[in-house]
Amino acid sequence: MAKKKPKQPSNTIALNKKARHDFFIEDKLEAGIALQGWEVKSLRAGRVQLQDSYVFIRNGEAFVSGMLITPLPTACSHIHPDQKRVRKLLLNRREINRLVGAVERQGYTLIATAMYWKHNLVKIEIALAKGKQQHDKRATIKEREWKRDKQRILKHG
Repeated sequence: MAKKKPKQPSNTIALNKKARHDFFIEDKLEAGIALQGWEVKSLRAGRVQLQDSYVFIRNGEAFVSGMLITPLPTACSHIHPDQKRVRKLLLNRREINRLVGAVERQGYTLIATAMYWKHNLVKIEIALAKGKQQHDKRATIKEREWKRDKQRILKHG
């Protein structure tokens, strides 16, 4: 009898599920993120929210704002952690220039869509996105429901 492989733990720390509902996602990029020690411990415990986070570029550097990392209650007593501090993203100059061009010229916005582990480093997935209007959201829901009904019809004959 074949041996079953043990389940690998998921590398995903957090997802921004609301991003696909509110935006048309055009392109995705992977970026490193500069964190403090207590933040890494909180990430290992899964205490992060990407819901209202967005990325902005200032002085040729990318930053993520609005990301909530809740400190553990066992955090050091001499550190006063700021849950919503602005964190620096680690990107190449070429990638930053491309993002600046898309945001300033083409009217895109930058949002954080996912956070995950990659070889013991924390990576954040940022996306170039355009906002959806209310009628776009309705059309997306209608299309998704039609696909679901079509699969149901094909399955049952």
